[in-house]
Amino acid sequence: MEPQELPDDVLVGRNAVTEALKAGRGINKILLAEGDKEAFASEIMNLAKERKIICQFVERSKIEAIAAGHRHQGVLAYVAPVEYAELEDILKAAEERGEAPFLLLLDELEDPHNLGALLRTADATGVHGVLIPKHRSVPLNATVAKTSAGAIEYVPVARIGNISQTLKALKEKGFWVAGADMDGAQAYNEADLTGALVLVVGSEGRGMSRLTKEACDFIVSMPMVGRINSLNASVAGSILMYESMRQRLARKSGL
Repeated sequence: MEPQELPDDVLVGRNAVTEALKAGRGINKILLAEGDKEAFASEIMNLAKERKIICQFVERSKIEAIAAGHRHQGVLAYVAPVEYAELEDILKAAEERGEAPFLLLLDELEDPHNLGALLRTADATGVHGVLIPKHRSVPLNATVAKTSAGAIEYVPVARIGNISQTLKALKEKGFWVAGADMDGAQAYNEADLTGALVLVVGSEGRGMSRLTKEACDFIVSMPMVGRINSLNASVAGSILMYESMRQRLARKSGL
């Protein structure tokens, strides 16, 4: 049986995964076959630990199913189509452009199509970078890249650890944090969305977590007159990004 074509975001085999780790390639997660205690597994795990990449032991049959006939040697990695950025580099780039940093933070977003759509809008509205958690969040993958229509090449995406701690650190740098929630006390178009700002959009269905809400400086809502009382995460995020851009352009032109 001939091997099938691998997905764009999958690497298989000891050497391929080891070299990707050494080269600093963006890797979302590594799968290792249970029972493999050979030296190569230790080397891969040590390299992954240095780069804070998740390693997970799974049944060999799971790796075989994903590898689709390719020689995997008990090792498989999900890779990002582009490199992840560092938060500090995103902030530095905004400073070099003489612009107030404008960030979008996604609280455990799960749908790659939503992430791709948000990246596309982020590029259109001048967002300097998008922040996603390392855990319980969709990573950059082939579906995200395709949905973003090329925006993934231009909008830096950084993976962060604890959301509350990241927001606290950003607030200490002078950022304001605005969360989107249907129970928000302020209409989105009445809030000041200029200056150093982090826009926070919650996950599909659940919205922002309690701890993330508590870390926000203010919560904004979007008035609706229809029968459905919530918006798709990518739509809500896009509305907020465009409102922030509108306010920034108005302030820049002195209106």
